[in-house]
Amino acid sequence: MNSMLRRRFLQALPVMSAALTGWGSSLAADFPTRPVTLIVPFAAGGATDSFVRSIAVLAGNELGQPVIVDNKPGAAGVLGANQLVRALPDGYTLSILPEPVFRLPHLQKTQFDPMSDFTYVVHLSGYALGIATLSTSPWTDWSAVVADAKKRPGQITYGTTGVNGTMHITVEEMSRRQGIKLNHVPYKGESEIIAALMGGHIDLAVTAGSIAPMVDEGKARVLVLWTAKRAARWPNVPTLRDIGMDMVANSPFGIAGPKGMPPAVVKTLHDAFRKALEDPATQKLLERLNQENAYLDSAAYTAFARERYEASRKQVERMGVTPNQ
Repeated sequence: MNSMLRRRFLQALPVMSAALTGWGSSLAADFPTRPVTLIVPFAAGGATDSFVRSIAVLAGNELGQPVIVDNKPGAAGVLGANQLVRALPDGYTLSILPEPVFRLPHLQKTQFDPMSDFTYVVHLSGYALGIATLSTSPWTDWSAVVADAKKRPGQITYGTTGVNGTMHITVEEMSRRQGIKLNHVPYKGESEIIAALMGGHIDLAVTAGSIAPMVDEGKARVLVLWTAKRAARWPNVPTLRDIGMDMVANSPFGIAGPKGMPPAVVKTLHDAFRKALEDPATQKLLERLNQENAYLDSAAYTAFARERYEASRKQVERMGVTPNQ
């Protein structure tokens, strides 16, 4: 850049800055004037989809504009994150960010950097993840699965929402610790996993709350939960800690937008979704899905994201996984 062009560029900076500030202020004052899109990076019908659709309606009522759920399943739950890096930071495109968003950058090249590419709006919940099987299966507890797997390495199948997702990584770490080999089968969402289990296409299903109706009907049983403590709904089902593995994997998730969103827009969205989360109908739904209210405001969620990013790096190093760049 020659000296004349440089001088003109520097002279234009205050004008550009004022224009951007004015744009942000105008946007915040009017926001929202049209529907907001909230991406769910899993298939319709699973626990995440059911929960998000419910709070989307309530948040839309608060915003005065609909919150439209857009399912983008696949890629271990990071397709929403991919969409955010291409979206305008105007508050009209948001996504659920599941835990793989913080793990995958340590394993492979990604389209996003979770530490610089997102505006964290509000943290919502975490799953009561666990491993289930059909009630007709020969395994009545996890130790029976381990014993069988040692006799038949690689022959027992389990379904998750994708390679390198929390479901997959956790089962692989469990298997490593217990000296067994299971056969991983990836699906696009929890509804597909449960359908595969009920249809006899897989032996084990890693699921969240969506398995509950099948358990209540006596069609399935939960062998082990990955929660910090036993679930009130299934007090007889042990946690990983109960069976000798000091592990917790609840795959927490929240809502984020593109980087650079105006603070006033973030606050408007945060307030609407917080009110939706605290609604009695949402609390009843969380109880039915066996999930927790894990609310964090925007600042706390940003700090939590950094914590999860670092924890995921250590987990990948501990497992000895070689990054695929």
